[in-house]
Amino acid sequence: MQEVIFFPLLLGALSGGQALHLIHLPAMSKVAENSPPETSVHKFSVNLSASLSPVVPGFPLIINSSPLTRAFRVNWLSDTDFEVVTTGMEQLDFEAGPHIFDLQIYVKDDMAVTDLQVLTVQVTDVNEPPEFQGNLAKGLDLYIVEGTEPGFVYQMEAFDPEDTSQNLPLSYLLISPSKSFRMSANGTLFSTTEFDFEAGHSSYHLIVEVRDSQGLRASTELQVNIVNINDEIPRFTSLTHTYTISEELSPGIIVAHITAEDPDDKGFTHFLLYSITTVNSYFMINQLTGTIQVARRIDRDAGELRQNPIIPLEVLVKDRPSGGQENRKQITFIVEDINDNPSTCTKFTFSIMVPERAARGTLLLDLNKFCFDDDSKAPNNRFNFTTPSGVGSGSRFLQDPAGSGKIVLIGDLDYENPSNIAAGNKYTMIIQVQDVAAPYYKSKYHFDLFHKASSLNCNNIYIYILTSPENEFPLVFDSPSYVFAVSELSPPRTQVGRVQATDKDFPQSRITYSISAGGASQQYPNIFWINPQTGELQLVTKADYETIPVYILRIQATNSEDSSSVTVTVNIVEENDEKPICTPNSYFLAIPVDLKVGTNIHNFKLTCTDLDSSPRSFRYSIGTGNINSHFTFSPNAGSNVTSLILATRFDYTSGLDEIWNYKLLVYITDDNLLSGRKRAGALVETGTVSLSISVIPHPTTVITTTPKPRITYQILRKNVYSPSAWYVPFVITLGSMLLLGLLVSMIVLLAKAIHRHCPCKTAKHKKPLVKKVEVKNTEREVMVETIQTNTVFDGEATDPVTGAIYEFNSETGTRKWKDSLIQMPKWKESSPQGAAPRRPVPREGTRPPRGTNKERDGLSHKVQAEDAGLGPRSQDSMPSTPKNRNPAFTRGASPKRHPEK
Repeated sequence: MQEVIFFPLLLGALSGGQALHLIHLPAMSKVAENSPPETSVHKFSVNLSASLSPVVPGFPLIINSSPLTRAFRVNWLSDTDFEVVTTGMEQLDFEAGPHIFDLQIYVKDDMAVTDLQVLTVQVTDVNEPPEFQGNLAKGLDLYIVEGTEPGFVYQMEAFDPEDTSQNLPLSYLLISPSKSFRMSANGTLFSTTEFDFEAGHSSYHLIVEVRDSQGLRASTELQVNIVNINDEIPRFTSLTHTYTISEELSPGIIVAHITAEDPDDKGFTHFLLYSITTVNSYFMINQLTGTIQVARRIDRDAGELRQNPIIPLEVLVKDRPSGGQENRKQITFIVEDINDNPSTCTKFTFSIMVPERAARGTLLLDLNKFCFDDDSKAPNNRFNFTTPSGVGSGSRFLQDPAGSGKIVLIGDLDYENPSNIAAGNKYTMIIQVQDVAAPYYKSKYHFDLFHKASSLNCNNIYIYILTSPENEFPLVFDSPSYVFAVSELSPPRTQVGRVQATDKDFPQSRITYSISAGGASQQYPNIFWINPQTGELQLVTKADYETIPVYILRIQATNSEDSSSVTVTVNIVEENDEKPICTPNSYFLAIPVDLKVGTNIHNFKLTCTDLDSSPRSFRYSIGTGNINSHFTFSPNAGSNVTSLILATRFDYTSGLDEIWNYKLLVYITDDNLLSGRKRAGALVETGTVSLSISVIPHPTTVITTTPKPRITYQILRKNVYSPSAWYVPFVITLGSMLLLGLLVSMIVLLAKAIHRHCPCKTAKHKKPLVKKVEVKNTEREVMVETIQTNTVFDGEATDPVTGAIYEFNSETGTRKWKDSLIQMPKWKESSPQGAAPRRPVPREGTRPPRGTNKERDGLSHKVQAEDAGLGPRSQDSMPSTPKNRNPAFTRGASPKRHPEK
């Protein structure tokens, strides 16, 4: 009974109860522009259905908007209350964006009951203050160069977001007043004074404000920087103008210090640069510090300072290397004189060569010619010489008179004297020159045996007396002749041998070696080089035994007194360094596809030579290109002549062979039969020969399995004349025969014409009809032969009937079959379905030569008519075949059939 009551109630609820729907929607709401996130736009509720199913989490939601936007979303307030708020993901801008948004709000409960309503949101306008744009809104740095005249500095720019048409004016003003700047109402900044970086401020801080018509304002900061420029000249701070210094100051000593300052040196660092503008060699200035130093020796007693000891200078100071400000100052240096010149000599080392038989009392040297004192006043310019000293010299040399500086010989200088040999025949004397006045300066010099002064105490003069010996012994080699051997493979700079010569004279002088004759070839002017100091003979370039096996040189040795020469024989040791050379070096061969194995292909032979190997050393091998090993050479070793042999047959039917054109690279090596030495130690050279072999297929041979249209290929060749070609004597002989035949036929025709027109023999004109025909045939044959003289065949093609290859002339059309050794065309071809073989049909377009009409002018009209109507042909008119066709006759006469018998 209860179930019966519940069912009607459920039906009543479903039929008369309310469904899920949104309350307070559709509706219209407003929101101000630029509202922050989470700003409330509109609140609404959800009326649940009679089943009281709750709203699905995540609903209601905005499923669509017009225009599309992400500026709004729905927030939950309770299970049935909700609120539309701003998200802040998009800026609501009344001036730049849409004014109205239609939001479709969709709700759904657990029972899948849904509702959809539209909320219209209107964006309202809000007055906004003006704004500065770009970097100006963050503050801006401005720069004004000092010295710039008052005037325009910068134009301020701002905009009012409410004024989209930019018609409402904005007013600008300076918040921080300054006497140096002013601003107009339209935002133009002006300077009112001329700025000086050194005297005034280096920067100014300004605040600029902009206002709209309703009083809203915005401000920004300006930092005006005054740019310092170089507009002040440097000023000298050192006041001294005259400096007194002593002579002979050491280089590098500071004698003055010039200082200056730059008024522009404020705010950033400046470097003042100093220089001396006066040309001088005594002083130098440090360009950064201004210190003046001695550059070289200042000698008061020499040069221009001896007359005028005053040195004027001009110092220049600049504040930059170029284009800057500068200032100049005049200074003067006075050089004081001191007693600084010792007695000295222009030469402190003397080497005297004295003959070993010089007489006693001979004056060897006068030192007064070389010594002096630069001091200008006595006694500073006076000097004397001390007594000579030196080991072994006291008994042989003396200063006479004492202190005079004149050296004389008083002893023996014989070179063969044992006591002189013990002394080395070299004697040293030491003499001092000294100043006689205070402070007794002495120059510090030291003189080695054969060198100039370096450094030591005392003002010494070194005199070296050398005994000159006599040339008593000749220059001789240690062997009367030399014989050397060198391999022809030796590289340049290889030592061949060494020669040596000696001289018994003492002391021995340096011996120099040279090649005076020999050691040259046609290619190289010098094959050998000899070390001039050691006598070592070397190769300049490789020697070739095959060119010159023996060289005979003439080596000359020379020293300062004598010379001598010797014969040197250099034998070149033969090595295997030449490659075999074969003829022909390259060749083209054409062979039929059914050539028998073991056949010498076209009787082709290679003939090889080697300058340094015997014919029995040759070995032949085929490198790349010998696919399936069809080709070989016989003999393959031990001979300088070999033949090309077909080793295996060609098999194109089964697919074993696919290549019709072979390019063989033949190697000829001279390492065969190396007896008497190890193979690894033998030198081997290899020559090469290239062969091109074309396999000519049988006319009935199917080359490819796929049907292809018949194509006639034309190969153009350039016929280059060669005196050794076979056709040159053939063409000359054939042309001579044709010309001779033409002359004979013309004579016969002339004789018959005279005989025919003679009154006494007119009745016999009809009788020799057969003879006339023969003459006419002969005449026709001669004409054909004459046309084909010196034909040049520059192309190849395939006969579509026989499949044979023939050559043709591209200008005249003349043809000839290729050599029977290269191609053997078969004329008999099986007809379809067993038909009988046919004779070859003449090619279209072949016709008698045009010149025949002119040459038949001497014949009667009757003979011409008979000739035009007769069916028989002479034997010369038979169709050409590969066996009887002459290449010179091909185009001149068309092939004709024999009359049926």
